[in-house]
Amino acid sequence: MLRRLARPLLASIHVYGGLNALRNVGYHVQQAEPVVSRIADVLPERVPNDIATLVRIDAAVKIGAGVLLGLGKSPRIAATVLAASLVPTTIAGHPFWQEDDKSARANQQAHFVKNLSILGGLLIAAGDTAGRPSLGWRARSAADRATHRVHDTAGRPSLGWRARSAADRATHRVHDVAAATSTRAHEARESVREALPTH
Repeated sequence: MLRRLARPLLASIHVYGGLNALRNVGYHVQQAEPVVSRIADVLPERVPNDIATLVRIDAAVKIGAGVLLGLGKSPRIAATVLAASLVPTTIAGHPFWQEDDKSARANQQAHFVKNLSILGGLLIAAGDTAGRPSLGWRARSAADRATHRVHDTAGRPSLGWRARSAADRATHRVHDVAAATSTRAHEARESVREALPTH
């Protein structure tokens, strides 16, 4: 119940921000331009060079991932995507260190810290397994079980060895029975010969 309430609340600001960016692309291009120009050389070739296109892509990502998080569909992936999107948005949108006016600096700093808080919430949502064991826990548990199995068989013959040993014992018994039968048959023949009259 708590997740059904918290996820839409956390997602709402991203959906709103994405829609606002689509309605005001020019304003967001002005905010993003200083950041994009600094990292343009390290961006992959497939990433568009047009800042307006990047703003629209970022807005679409925020809306799509926000809707998924709000509906609880792939919430961990959606939260991770939103967290990754929030970092450049925060740097481009709230560079308080560039403000000379104390009032403007304080305002931008408040928004910057607010985004850090939202980022913390997204990271919690990204790691939330909804009560199920995490992948790391399951991997460690499987490794522990395998280790215990190895320890449990330490000092005891393996299943393969026991099967071969049982086969060997069975073979020896067959040989023993065959040898005893042959000996008795020979003794019986000798007894018959002795009992027959001689001419």
